[in-house]
This record gives sequence, structure tokens and C-alpha cells, in this order.
Amino acid sequence: MTYVHHPYLSRRGFCLCCVGATTFAATGGWPSPSEVFAQAKTIVDNIRASAAEASIKIHKLRGNVNVLEGSGGNIAVLTGSDGKVLVDAGITASRPRILEALGSLSKDPVRYLINTHWHFDHADGNEWLRKEGATIIAHENARKHLAEATRVEDWNFNFPPSPADAVPSEVVATDRTLKANGATLALKYYGPSHTDGDLSVTFMEADILHTGDTYWNGFYPFIDYSTGGSIDGTIRAAEANLAAAQDNTIVIPGHGPPASNKTELKAYRDMLVDIRDKVAALKKQGRSLDDTIAAKPTASYDAKWGQFAVNPSLFTKLVYMGI
Repeated sequence: MTYVHHPYLSRRGFCLCCVGATTFAATGGWPSPSEVFAQAKTIVDNIRASAAEASIKIHKLRGNVNVLEGSGGNIAVLTGSDGKVLVDAGITASRPRILEALGSLSKDPVRYLINTHWHFDHADGNEWLRKEGATIIAHENARKHLAEATRVEDWNFNFPPSPADAVPSEVVATDRTLKANGATLALKYYGPSHTDGDLSVTFMEADILHTGDTYWNGFYPFIDYSTGGSIDGTIRAAEANLAAAQDNTIVIPGHGPPASNKTELKAYRDMLVDIRDKVAALKKQGRSLDDTIAAKPTASYDAKWGQFAVNPSLFTKLVYMGI
């Protein structure tokens, strides 16, 4: 597989989840482990190189909450005299531009960083943000994956243990409430969904919900089976997000346009359920993975949802794995 640079890479960051997808589309078959491993290293290098050059766009929401777009997942920032609170850390190579963006919002120091989950494109900046003064908070399973060597089979990639300063110092088992800058932040564990350590963060007074990678706005999501994710867990998380959102709630997705809403959440949930059901019916008929992909169960959604890192073939594979 040769990864072709996608314009979304520099604008919205990129999760390593496209490993294998382009090869399938080009050759009709999944690459060998050695091929994927070599390509994964190149993708990591490409991500970091792109993040080093990408601009950071600031989206002003409400209640002193902004979103930084352009380094990995969407980063939420709450400003105020108590110090900034960040939700997700982006990619380390973006540090100069993230610092510039943070400085343009306020001169207050960084006080807290909340990781929605452990993945590289959301937690790579942990170490430097800790050195800026952030206390890092994550679910206990996310902390575990950051603290030890973790393998993601679908990327055929082994992540080494993170440096000590990158490992969260405070953990959430189920729920936690954090008070800062006159705001109440509700942290809630989804249960196994995208991974086994995903948190949502709700800015209560501002009515803003950050979903991390349990929601990809306009894109098929990656599901990390190696660290506890599943299609059914992803659907349960989508249901939880939909239940938590009101008509006026601003929803920040892990990837995609950073100010979404309940209507778009519902479309995402409905897409997941419909494709899961179609793939389940094909698998029940005894169809192999290759036959299921050839049947194109995602076809009616591909124009809208299949234009980013997870293409229709890879998403069909991810759904098939969980049925």
C-alpha cells in the first residue's frame, strides 16, 4: 500500500486507521503483516510531518469554550482565571502552533488535560502539556494503554510505553465532575466502545458535549478491537451521545467538522445500525469477509461517510469482525 496524501490529513489530523484500506481498494486483497508494518511506520512519519506543518484553526463556541482543529483529534479548550482546561492533546509536532493558538485565547496557564482515550492522535501531546503544568486525567484503561506497550492488530503496530510525563496522573473509573473557571465538566465513561477507555466530557453550563472518537462527524469511524472496541459498543456510545444531547447542544466529535448537533448524531447512529444489520445478514448467510465486502453493504452511505481515513472496504471489515 502506498498512502496518498489526503487533504483532510493536515486540516483535521489523521488516525492511523487507514492502514490496509488503500491496499484492499487497489489490489483486492489485504496486505501481508510485513507490508502493513512497513507502511504503518511511514504513516506515523507522515502524520507527524503533516502535523508539523498544519495550521491550527480556532473555532469559538460558547461559554469560554473553543476548539482547536488541525492536530489529530479536535481539541476543546476552556479558558479562565483558574487556568486552561484542554480536552485531548493533539500531536506533539503541532506544539508551536498549538501554543500560539492557546496564547491567542488567553495568557492563563494550562491546568488540566483530559484524554478522551489513549490513541496517538489524541494523546501524543501529553508529555509537553504536562511540562506546561497540566494535570492529565483519563480513564483507567486509557492510562494502562499509555503506560505499557500496546499493540493494535489492525495497524499491525506496537506502541511502546509512553514517557512517564505523558502518562495520566489521575484516572476516572466511571464518572467524575471537575470544576474550573466557573464551569462544571462532567466526565463519563462509555464502557467499551471505540476502545475500552473512552470518556465523554460535557461542559454543563455551556451545553457542549465532547465525544472523542465515539463520534466521527461525516466519516466512517475506526474501531480498535485490540483495545476493547467493537461495533456494538460503538453503537451503544452513539446511543449514549444521542441521549445526552438536547436540541441546542453543541457536539464536538473526535474527527470532522468540530461543531455538530443532535440531528447529525442521529444520522451517524442510524448509519452504524443499518450497516451493522446489513453485514450481520450477509455473515449469517455464510458469506466470507471478501464476499461481504464485494456485496457493498455500505454503498448507500459511501458518498457521504466513506471519504476519509476509513474507506468502505475497511469499515465493512471492522463491522464484520464484531458480528
